[in-house]
Amino acid sequence: MQIYKFIVNKPTNNYICRCMAQDGLNMDIQFLPGVGPKRAELLGKELGIITVGELLRLYPFRHIDKSTFVRIADARPDMAYIQIKAKVTRTDLYGSTSGTGAMTPGNNLKFNTVRRMSVWVDDGSGQMEMVFFKGIKWMYERLKAGAEFIFFGKPSTFNGRINMVHPEVDPTAGKPVAGTIITPGSASGTMTGVYTSTERLRNGGVTGKVMNRIMEAALTRCLGYVEESLPEYIMLRYGLTPIHFALRNIHFPKDLNALEKARYRLKFEELFYLQLSLLKQKYIRSREARGIAMPRVGEAFNRCYHALPFPLTGAQKRVITEIRDDMKSGRQMNRLLQGDVGSGKTMVAVLTALIAIGNGYQACIMAPTEVLAQQHYKNIQKFLAPTGVRSALLTGSSKTAERREVHAGLEDGSIGIIVGTHALIEDNVIFRNLGLAIVDEQHRFGVEQRSKLWRKSSAGAPPHVLVMTATPIPRTLAMTVYGDLDVSIIDELPPGRKPVQTIHATESKRIAMYNFMRDQIALGRQVFVVYPLIHETEKVDYQSLEEGIEQIAKAFPFPPYKMAVVHGKMTNDEKNFNMDAFAAGRAHILVATSVIEVGVDVPNASVMVIESAERFGLSQLHQLRGRVGRGCEKSYCVLMTGHKMSKESKHRIELMCATENGFELAEEDMKMRGPGDLEGTQQSGLPISLNIASLAKDGLILNAARAAAEAVLEEDPTLTSDRNQLLRKELRKDKYQVKDYSKIS
Repeated sequence: MQIYKFIVNKPTNNYICRCMAQDGLNMDIQFLPGVGPKRAELLGKELGIITVGELLRLYPFRHIDKSTFVRIADARPDMAYIQIKAKVTRTDLYGSTSGTGAMTPGNNLKFNTVRRMSVWVDDGSGQMEMVFFKGIKWMYERLKAGAEFIFFGKPSTFNGRINMVHPEVDPTAGKPVAGTIITPGSASGTMTGVYTSTERLRNGGVTGKVMNRIMEAALTRCLGYVEESLPEYIMLRYGLTPIHFALRNIHFPKDLNALEKARYRLKFEELFYLQLSLLKQKYIRSREARGIAMPRVGEAFNRCYHALPFPLTGAQKRVITEIRDDMKSGRQMNRLLQGDVGSGKTMVAVLTALIAIGNGYQACIMAPTEVLAQQHYKNIQKFLAPTGVRSALLTGSSKTAERREVHAGLEDGSIGIIVGTHALIEDNVIFRNLGLAIVDEQHRFGVEQRSKLWRKSSAGAPPHVLVMTATPIPRTLAMTVYGDLDVSIIDELPPGRKPVQTIHATESKRIAMYNFMRDQIALGRQVFVVYPLIHETEKVDYQSLEEGIEQIAKAFPFPPYKMAVVHGKMTNDEKNFNMDAFAAGRAHILVATSVIEVGVDVPNASVMVIESAERFGLSQLHQLRGRVGRGCEKSYCVLMTGHKMSKESKHRIELMCATENGFELAEEDMKMRGPGDLEGTQQSGLPISLNIASLAKDGLILNAARAAAEAVLEEDPTLTSDRNQLLRKELRKDKYQVKDYSKIS
């Protein structure tokens, strides 16, 4: 995007108009009335807005209705922003050294000594105090006793009296009385947008009122330069308003109906192009990209399948069929496998890898941490025992001799399945015949990292790709973050797996909780105790791991009790030694940080105690709870919290106690925290940034937008028809120019 700067002392209106005519939406915002170089620099630094086009796409996060007035007698501190129409009765000035008494006005009054001004107003129903700490001289000269004004602000209380601090003030001349209609379409309309702001912007004079005036100027002078981005047939089919109507009414709505139409149009547009950009890659890949055809199942698959100690669930069978269809199609598989904690994803991964083996290819399974890679490797070895297929482990801590042996086995093809971390994408790792890459994205690998793995194929075509996630992803998020992948979901747990009973307890129940732990240990069970921190800090009063170790050691002394400790600051050898001791039953209690969220499979562990549970997000709490309930015994998760919790924390704890459904919890987590905060996903990773649409709240619009994108691409996969000219043009813009890995990923 080209940005134009003009160096002039006093640009005339004619000059500005010529600049705008030349540059349209690319005009620097400094040339808008009310902006100038200083405010433009401030808006650029604080909000990233440089051009008028960017300004018009800064949407209000809420709107204030200024069509009605509230009587002072009816005003309450719990109200949102309100309007009061009242007459000034008196003004009191207070200085920094004058105590509680008011200063005496006079000709010698020095306003630089005034620290606060109280303006008392009366509307016939009661009196209210308007308080000002800034701009006192200007307000003092303006707010004369006996004059009537409109005050707009947030009511609050001080010393038992209701007041407003720094309200907006307007004269009543030309203002309607309560209940009358104000002509919309200007910054003085009935509904006003409220925009994202910062303290620096407010201190720099860019208040809400100023922002509205700037936006009005931008709309008046530049709205005509905005081109329609959606074809007419799509707008008619989905009942969308034109872009000019939408932009005008999102900033200065004519009425609530116009505001809703504007919101729907702008949200639909964002989500439609988000889906179109993703699905276009998927459609092109599915039609054109050649993959490795794997028509056989193979002897290794059959041996493993028939030796399983338990039957596959219906969901596992369905998912394996979907994967099998992809792998024999002759097109590259790109599939996301979602499954809740303990749903059997690893079993599906092993059988998928054995399909590749049965067709003469190698498979790799890449995990984000060494702990998880080691856990996968141990589990996989058990399943591979009857097949004769050789597997290996490669991580950052693998010894030099081990690495040399693994590298040789991969290169000569004697190793059929390799499990590892980022070490697998190092340049010196060479496969003889890589045909399948399975990526366990507990903390999502970047596309660049994955692409390195895909390029290791020597088969003349990219390997099939199966992306697994243990964190249930809300459907709307899966459709965007993973929108170019086919999705399979394992939505049932293996038979015999018992639900985990979740209990909320506060500090007053600690002794009872310790007694419960002793009872479970006496029954031969084991216990996890998880803390959010390793070291206590002055600012954070949550229970720390170090304090926890001391507490547990006192309550469970050695002998007879044995305790193991695991946290992120240990060496890998130390972590592995202690985790192995717990897994082998040599320790009764494992005290850990959330490092054990993944990768620990101890069927004998029946109790998970999570200290300071209010500090964890829903998805993390659910993952931790999934560490127990893996055996045949009744299991428990105890959520320990302080007595004081925020409203959101209470809601999270209640949800955890109410349901074990990971997908329900993930949906709620996204509603509470937003998609950008969910572990393993960043909204910044989307093809475009969302300025107005919300993945958490706009699921219905997303469904409609995706259906629209699918319908367009069914008819015209490459968008070459004349009626899709606007779509082609829009997708060529810089914001959609993300790296296209559709042919290799």
